[in-house]
Amino acid sequence: MPGRRISPRLAAAFAAATGGLVFIGALVTALVRLPANRRQFRLSDVAREAEQAGFRALPLVLLLGALIGLILAFQSAIPMRRFGADIFVANLVSVSLLRELGPLLSAVILSGRTGSAFAAELGTMKVNQELDALEVMGLDPVTLLVLPRMAATLLVTPVLTLMMDAAGLIGMTLVMVGFGYSEPAIQAQVQQAASAADLAGGLAKAAVFGAVVAAIGCRAGLATGNGPRAVGLAATAAVVGGIVATILLDGAFAMLFYRLGW
Repeated sequence: MPGRRISPRLAAAFAAATGGLVFIGALVTALVRLPANRRQFRLSDVAREAEQAGFRALPLVLLLGALIGLILAFQSAIPMRRFGADIFVANLVSVSLLRELGPLLSAVILSGRTGSAFAAELGTMKVNQELDALEVMGLDPVTLLVLPRMAATLLVTPVLTLMMDAAGLIGMTLVMVGFGYSEPAIQAQVQQAASAADLAGGLAKAAVFGAVVAAIGCRAGLATGNGPRAVGLAATAAVVGGIVATILLDGAFAMLFYRLGW
């Protein structure tokens, strides 16, 4: 009995891994053939997807960033105050935002909004057999649909991360001003703690996170099954997969940066 319970799970995991490898192979093939199929890769699609994933997500990113900055400042001030080191709250919050929380939270927002939207759009197209129609017309769905979405998210995720960092620092500054510190003193602490390398590393991570989240969302959409629940399941798989992949990649980046002394 235990073997019968485990076997279907192993089979499903093997099928998912195989499907992921097939999608990666199709993606690499589309990139290699892109110069020959450049007419199928339309910049207008990239601009439209960038507007959907970036500009429309900006209010949520700014709100979340400001709230994160406020919360971190208040929570950090409690232990710091015991040692009379309230001013170093600015150091802690700035480094946390630039290196970790900015890229990570931007990717989580992207998974919830954009990754699920990609999965739902492509899943609906598959259920309606529109993808089959594209292949019959000699068009590559990966080049036509997946690559523009990945390019758009790769471009907009660092911008969203930068906006979240700025909003978080503003929220932290408001709290520190409320504690009685001047803005020049806060700015000096931020400049002392955070460097351009911290910002560059965070933005590089954000670009990778965005491309991976978009790829997972598109993969979930292309793998949509049949039935009324298929599109919903694909969107759910895109959100869960995007968040899990982002956290795993963030851990890998943390170990890499630690080894590099960055």
